Amino acid sequence: MPRHTWRKSSYSGSGQDDCVEVATQPGGPVLYRESDLPAAVGRCARPVWGAFLRDVKAGHVSPERRVPVS
Repeated sequence: MPRHTWRKSSYSGSGQDDCVEVATQPGGPVLYRESDLPAAVGRCARPVWGAFLRDVKAGHVSPERRVPVS
């Protein structure tokens, strides 16, 4: 997997173990991972990720729900 620049999600919890990191690439999918499991990378199409973020911001997603994968 190519090297990516990861950033911590602003919706991550305050604890060090609650970090979600996100990386994007031009024209490619959105990549996401938990900081304590950096080798486990998920990927999601940009439109699906955008819909997920809208649901999070609207309060429609609980912490137990997983990120949609396309």
